[in-house]
Amino acid sequence: MNAWLIGAAVVFVVLAATTAVLTRDPARQAVVLAVLGLGLAVMFAVLQAPDVALSQLAVGTALTPLLILLTVRKVTHRPTRESGGEHDRSRKRDQR
Repeated sequence: MNAWLIGAAVVFVVLAATTAVLTRDPARQAVVLAVLGLGLAVMFAVLQAPDVALSQLAVGTALTPLLILLTVRKVTHRPTRESGGEHDRSRKRDQR
């Protein structure tokens, strides 16, 4: 029974890792990375390492994908005219 659970967890982790590598969109990669972290946490729990599983659950499943999603949002955010982006400020400076 335990060997079957370990084998299933390893197969799930391998599939999730392969999916994370093959995914091109960074936001989707973050979601797949969260799923991979969940699979790793389950695998650590099955291998009787609950402290490592909890750490993986907190860091690999929640914190790292959240930071990646926030970074992707910050990088892809385009300033509007109302927000006063750098381009608009330099254009206003040139008009003076």
